[in-house]
Amino acid sequence: MKFLVTLYQDEDGVFVAECPSIPGCVSQGRTEAEAEANIREAIQQCLEVRAEKGMPLTVQTRQVEVVV
Repeated sequence: MKFLVTLYQDEDGVFVAECPSIPGCVSQGRTEAEAEANIREAIQQCLEVRAEKGMPLTVQTRQVEVVV
C-alpha cells in the first residue's frame, strides 16, 4: 500500500512524520531519513492494530489549498 506522509521539522529540530489517512499515526526522528523509516514502522503497526480491532484501516483525506 502507498501512503502520503507529511514531514516537517519542529521548533526543537526534530523531524516529525504524520500519515493523515491513518488517524493518530505519527512518528519522529533526528533526521528526515530516520523520521521516514520510523513512520513506515508506525504505519505497519497502526494498520495491524486497526485490523485487530475491526476498525477501518484508513480514512479518506484530501488536500486543499488555503490562502491566508
